[in-house]
Amino acid sequence: MVKTSTLQDVARVAKVSTATVSRTLSNPDVVSESTRRRVSEAVKVTGYRINRAARNLRTQRAHSVLVLLPDLTNPFFSTILEGISRHLSQQGYSMLIASTEQVHASGERLIDYLDDARADGMIVLDGGLDPDVVEMLENAPQAKRILFACEWVDGATFASVRCQNRQGTRAAVNHLFDLGHRNIAHVTGPVGNVLMQARKDAFVDETKKLGLILRPEWLIAGDFSLAAGCLAAQAWIAMHNRPTAVFCASDQLAMGFISELSRHDFKVPKDVSVMGFDDIDLAEQFIPPLTSVRQDRLLIGETAAKMLMARVKTPGDDQLEHAAVIPVSLVTRESTAAPK
Repeated sequence: MVKTSTLQDVARVAKVSTATVSRTLSNPDVVSESTRRRVSEAVKVTGYRINRAARNLRTQRAHSVLVLLPDLTNPFFSTILEGISRHLSQQGYSMLIASTEQVHASGERLIDYLDDARADGMIVLDGGLDPDVVEMLENAPQAKRILFACEWVDGATFASVRCQNRQGTRAAVNHLFDLGHRNIAHVTGPVGNVLMQARKDAFVDETKKLGLILRPEWLIAGDFSLAAGCLAAQAWIAMHNRPTAVFCASDQLAMGFISELSRHDFKVPKDVSVMGFDDIDLAEQFIPPLTSVRQDRLLIGETAAKMLMARVKTPGDDQLEHAAVIPVSLVTRESTAAPK
């Protein structure tokens, strides 16, 4: 019969007390790095397995966090999830993932995750939740353990992590302006989306500041998707007075735009410069490599997880950071050039 390793076995190998082992496994931040390393090695040597059910019952915590996504297929979220998972795992927590479509009909389903001790907190990556759902979440007893990342809800009181959307858009417009472009179009995100509105408003403001003409048809509606980028390219092709540069509100929009132009024998950047926003992993390998506004998505995820864990562990602390803004940077590649 195989002997099951115990906490005492781990303590003996690590040469620390059982209390130290317990603290290290349940709350690693309270011990030194050397202690964490010794305990981690001892766990591997002894093959010790944490009885999670017993631990959760003892601490009244699920040791997991729910992450709510608007679109499980969008590659933009993958690195954010990696950042969230990386920090949670360091704290001994796991990550649950759900799509907005699964729970959009009722905020009660979201609250159930917290009420039923399936999750100790929630990170929401969708600012387009129904207002009734948002109100229900704000009035829930667990509201302080709900945090928004990337997107947010205007007027809501939730803690949030977001990037410099306006600054990034201004940098994009000025990049195209400095190349010599004076006729610049913008493909927007979905109607009602906070990111779309922030980037569109900044685009309009910056073109006015630079004294550029902005025709109404040069604001082309999109929805962050490849398909919307293709439709936007068709609209550009049909224009009598085509802009020489196009700033898209997401990389997927830009990639769809460029792909559709290629089907109609237009060349980027020879015939039109195109740039995106996000700098997803594919941007550098795309043909041509895409100029984009880079969000540090790993940092967004890690920051969101860190802020949420502080709320889970010290729920009564009123001095916790409420809003974090992550810097962006312009990444110049081959999809933009001076107009011919």
